[in-house]
Amino acid sequence: MRSRLKLQTLLETLLGSRNVYFQPPTNLKMNYPCIVYSKDVGSTRFADDNPYMRLKRYSVTYIDPNPDSEMPDKIAELPMCIQDRPYVADNLNHDVYKLYY
Repeated sequence: MRSRLKLQTLLETLLGSRNVYFQPPTNLKMNYPCIVYSKDVGSTRFADDNPYMRLKRYSVTYIDPNPDSEMPDKIAELPMCIQDRPYVADNLNHDVYKLYY
């Protein structure tokens, strides 16, 4: 299994900045564009009633005031990544993904 810190580095490299936040507290002032991610429900496969493979999953949200950013496409191209939903809140565009890592 890969570590969360390697995922942090991957997301920072993809974004081209350090504006990547893991489970940020509500009082944190974020700089945009940014990526916010947190643990999500993973996946376990069983054989003979015993787990033989577990995958960790993260909810990854890209937040940007620019509705025409190309970053959502770059995130969607990551292996084992599924786009969940886009939405707008507080004049910021949010693109949510489920990423197995």
